[in-house]
Amino acid sequence: GFCLGGGVGLVGNSDIVIAAEDAYFGLPEVDRGALGAATHLARLVPQHLMRTLYYTAKNIDAHQLHHHGSVYSVVPREELDTAALALAEEIAAKDTRVIRRAKEAINGIDPQHVHRSYRYEQGFTFELNLTGASDEARAAFVNGTGNA
Repeated sequence: GFCLGGGVGLVGNSDIVIAAEDAYFGLPEVDRGALGAATHLARLVPQHLMRTLYYTAKNIDAHQLHHHGSVYSVVPREELDTAALALAEEIAAKDTRVIRRAKEAINGIDPQHVHRSYRYEQGFTFELNLTGASDEARAAFVNGTGNA
């Protein structure tokens, strides 16, 4: 049911997302003294919501993402594989030359290349590690004393 941190990175890089009804998504990194995947979260929700979720480390559920248009459909968990395969078969039935060019065209019109923006974001995590802020946040989490 959960898709956190790197999972949001995978979803944010996906062409199409079908989610289980009990799925929720989030980036707990800020509470752990790190940064990451805001680049990918920005592909799933509007900017102000992305900032709120990122700063607060709160989660958003599959139905809310469906409302924002980033999840194509929400299905019962037991129907997830069937729904994904049905959609994949529909796309696979198309001319692969056209589908490949369609993907290339869509990737080419992204406002910023995801690899560049994610690397930029990770530079701040490196800086937080050097200053010790990351260690403090992780220690507070492990010790159960809350957020650093």
